Amino acid sequence: MRNKRKNRAVFEAPSYWQSYSDMMAALLLIFILMIAITLGIYRQKQTDLENTQISLNATRSELETSREDLQASMDALEKAYAQASSTEAELAAAYREIDEAQAELRATKSELEDIVGIRTDIIRALQERFSNSSMQVDSQTGSIAFSSDVLFRYNSSVLTENSKETLQEIIPMYLGVLLQDNFRPYIAEIIIEGHTDTDGGYQSNMTLSFNRANAVANFCLDSDNGLTDTQIQQLQELMTVNGRSYSEPIYQMNSTEVDMAASRRVEIKFRLKEDEMIEKITEVLNQGSAAEETSN
Repeated sequence: MRNKRKNRAVFEAPSYWQSYSDMMAALLLIFILMIAITLGIYRQKQTDLENTQISLNATRSELETSREDLQASMDALEKAYAQASSTEAELAAAYREIDEAQAELRATKSELEDIVGIRTDIIRALQERFSNSSMQVDSQTGSIAFSSDVLFRYNSSVLTENSKETLQEIIPMYLGVLLQDNFRPYIAEIIIEGHTDTDGGYQSNMTLSFNRANAVANFCLDSDNGLTDTQIQQLQELMTVNGRSYSEPIYQMNSTEVDMAASRRVEIKFRLKEDEMIEKITEVLNQGSAAEETSN
C-alpha cells in the first residue's frame, strides 16, 4: 500500500511545471502582443509625423507663395503710387500751362482790342489824302499801285524822269499817312512789291519785278524826294522789297485772259501788327488745346 502511494506521488509531483510553462507562454504572448501594438502605434505615429511634415512643408510653400504675392502686391502698389504722383505732377503742370496760356491770351486780346479798326482808320485817312488825286487807294487793303508802263520803259528797271515827278507827288502823301505818330506804332511792315505780266520766263520776270520794286524803294529813301530824314529812318525800319514775277497777274474783267498792262505794276502796301497778333492768339489757343488734351 505504501509503495503504491509512493509511486503515485512520484508521477503526480511534476504537475506544477505545466502550469508554469503555460504562464510563461501566456506572458510571452502578451509581450508579443505588446510589441506588436507598440510597433503599430509607432508606425502610426511615424505615418502621422510624415503626414504632418508634408502638411508643414505644404504650409511653408503656401506661406512663401503668399509672401511673394504680398511682395508683388506691395511693388505694384508702390508703382501705382509713383505713377499717381507723376500723373498728379503732370496734371498740375498742365493746369499751370493752361493758366499761363489763358493769361497770355487775355493780354494779347487786350492788345488786339486796342488796334481793332485801325486798318479802317488808316484806309480812311489815305482816301481822304488822295481824294483830289488820280491815284486810287484800295478800299480793302489800303494799297496803291503804279503802272510799270508809267514808271519804266519796256523791260527796264530804271525810273523815267516823268515817273520821278509822279513818285515825288504820291510817295510823301502815302507814306506820310502811314508814318504818322497815331498810326506808325501799329504798322508792322511797309511793302514795296513788283509784278510783271506773263510774257517771258518766270526767273527773268522775278529779277525784273524785284529790280523795279527796289528802284522805287531807293527813290523813297532819297531825302530829295519828299520824305524827311526822320521819316526815312522810320521807313528803313519797316520797309521790305519783294519781286513776285507773274505769280499774281491781273485778269481782264469777266474773263480768264490776263490783262498784261495792268499786271505790270509796282504796289506799295502795309501790314498791321494785328496780323501778328492774330497769329499769336492762334498759337496761344493751340498751346491751350494741347495742354487740355495732356491734362485729360
